[in-house]
Amino acid sequence: MRRDAAAGTSRRVRGLRAAAALAALVAVAAAGAPGCRRSASGTGAADTASPGEAAGTPATARMTLTSPDFADGQPIPRVHAYTGEGENRPPRLAWSNLPPGTVELALIVDDPDAPRPEPWVHDVLYNIPVDATPEAMVLRDAAVDSVLRFVPGTNSWGERGWGGPFPPPGAPHRYVFTLYALDTTVNLPPGATKEQLLAAIDGHVLGTAVLTGTYRRE
Repeated sequence: MRRDAAAGTSRRVRGLRAAAALAALVAVAAAGAPGCRRSASGTGAADTASPGEAAGTPATARMTLTSPDFADGQPIPRVHAYTGEGENRPPRLAWSNLPPGTVELALIVDDPDAPRPEPWVHDVLYNIPVDATPEAMVLRDAAVDSVLRFVPGTNSWGERGWGGPFPPPGAPHRYVFTLYALDTTVNLPPGATKEQLLAAIDGHVLGTAVLTGTYRRE
């Protein structure tokens, strides 16, 4: 009987040791699992930190588009409105934080509130130099090494270049300026439509930035 009792005690000791070893292995695996961290509630949550953030480096700044003539979400001055309402002058535009590898820029401006199925296109512009100044975006007349820059496309007025706001009287309309950072040069002749430009830059867009202005006619 003493032998049986001793054997039982030995089996219990081995069982306890095995359980302790298994618990330690589980704890080590959980602590070392990549991509998982504890949330404030104590439950496991996916680790959303980027590699740069995990290494303590700052995140890449986001590409932005601004105008000295109006703030995002604010009214566009009348001088930029279409002929007869204003002077049909393009607004000044500026950008920052272009993605690495940006070769040139393209711009589309349209009105999603126009009373028709598709937005009314107010501007199509491509072959924009990355170092263009806000004033150059108004003049739109430059050549670099005999290569034409600021090439105008066709807007919904049937004209090339900027065609300013001229909505029906009543509620204000939004005018969405979308700037595209491209990894290549657009090879289109002057007069391309919005659809033709979008097709040409498909697969070459490194980043975009949006600026929205409003305009209202009484």
